[in-house]
Amino acid sequence: MRYGPICSSIGRIIVGGATLSKPGWLPQLIPALRAVLAGGSDPAEMLRLILDAAVEQTGANRGVFVEVAPDEALDFRVWHRMKPESMTGPTGDFSRSIFRDVIRHKRAVLLDNAAETERYADVESVRALRLISILCVPLETGDQVGGIVHLESTTPGHFTGEHKSLVEAMLEAAGPAYGALRAGSAVLEERDALRSSLEQERCDAGNVWTFTRFVGRAPVVRKLEEQVQKAARSRFPVLITGETGTGKGIIARVLHHQGATANGPFVTVFCPSLEKGLIESELFGHVRGAFTGADQDRQGKLAAAEGGTLFLDEIGELPAYVQPKLLRLLQEKTYERVGETRERTADVRIVAATHRDLEQEIEQGRFRRDLFERLNFLPLRSPALRERPEDIPLLLRDALDRIDGGRWIDWNQDVAETLASLDHLWPGNVREIEQIAARLSIEDHTGPLDWPTLRNVLDVKEDAPTTPESSESDHLDKGLPELMRRTERQWLQRALAQYPDLSRKALADRLKISETTLYQKLKTHGLT
Repeated sequence: MRYGPICSSIGRIIVGGATLSKPGWLPQLIPALRAVLAGGSDPAEMLRLILDAAVEQTGANRGVFVEVAPDEALDFRVWHRMKPESMTGPTGDFSRSIFRDVIRHKRAVLLDNAAETERYADVESVRALRLISILCVPLETGDQVGGIVHLESTTPGHFTGEHKSLVEAMLEAAGPAYGALRAGSAVLEERDALRSSLEQERCDAGNVWTFTRFVGRAPVVRKLEEQVQKAARSRFPVLITGETGTGKGIIARVLHHQGATANGPFVTVFCPSLEKGLIESELFGHVRGAFTGADQDRQGKLAAAEGGTLFLDEIGELPAYVQPKLLRLLQEKTYERVGETRERTADVRIVAATHRDLEQEIEQGRFRRDLFERLNFLPLRSPALRERPEDIPLLLRDALDRIDGGRWIDWNQDVAETLASLDHLWPGNVREIEQIAARLSIEDHTGPLDWPTLRNVLDVKEDAPTTPESSESDHLDKGLPELMRRTERQWLQRALAQYPDLSRKALADRLKISETTLYQKLKTHGLT
């Protein structure tokens, strides 16, 4: 849609009265602006329309329309006889100081002569550039400044109060239409971005996300595979428990890609990363005006997962005030966006995962029992690596193949046996194996992988290779103090791996020791 004819018609409307302040033009301006909206135009077209009309009716030498983001970031969208370079250096610094005042106070700034205005006279760019007459007017969308029309003239006292009133009235009329266009554009951009991401997810998926991605042959792994295959055939909620780094995310993806929701999207929400106060909005979405900064409608992750799977990773971190809404979703398949009363339905499978003991969280009042019971309909537990030591060589081979292209395909016979029987709890689980593979990939070593080379990159350098037959007698020979030292170090390693995001104070509280004691023990064992 071309904006020129509409802009010209607005110009004729505005100057049609005997004076600029005559009110008759405004009722005709609003339908003209609505015509742009009805025409399916994008926001940039309306911005050009607004800026050209403002320049034409005020006689400004030049101008720019500045879009203001919710975080007050500035985006210089449309220019009139100005170049982007004019908003850099001293000129840009000065203009931004005015923009900050307009945003902060939500009112226009009119300067007859910037160099003689007490507030701005000391600004270096004003003195250097001899800036003269300036008119800067906000365009409000909701309770926020969504944009600014900035006009300049080289003639002192050029802009008048009538010019200011005229532009203010124009922007007041344009505000709702522009706000709607901007919100619609943002929603479309978000939707297109999500669709692109989901299409890529589908392209990458194929048959890749089968249980073979969960590397292992141990009995506990085979049992887990059977459980996952059964769970994938249903659409009931699934709760996956297990320590950090055991592959809970892989299980969630297998459930999706091998199940009834395979043709739908797979959307992940990492609960600990959700910003406090915006969690409901992130999950369920919000409507424009729901809270400060909500200047546009936004669909949440739940809507993005429609017809597919919503994976709530580390659900044990979900705040108590959000849990009732999730419970309602599980019970009734309904939800509401923040700030609306309309009830929406959701066709989504919920898969959740946590490294926490939710039964203990329930006892301590941090997690709802009824929510736990709804989620725990099909429980799955991802085993820790120390429960399947025979899989450690397989996991290391797989990680090395992915990272290093098979350079370490030949191993000395003792490596696999030693890895499987190593006196180590593997607190980082599979992630620890991947870290070892990454370190090996930069080793300057030729020939088969041997134990001395592998030992050099392990975090357990003091642990000698053991066999199941000798490990018990070795521990006895070293005495109780050495056994206690080893046990304490492994206990600390496991705690650090299981709670990587906790502060030292929070970790000490969870381990039921003082923060000072924790620091001392970490230092003693070289884990700081």
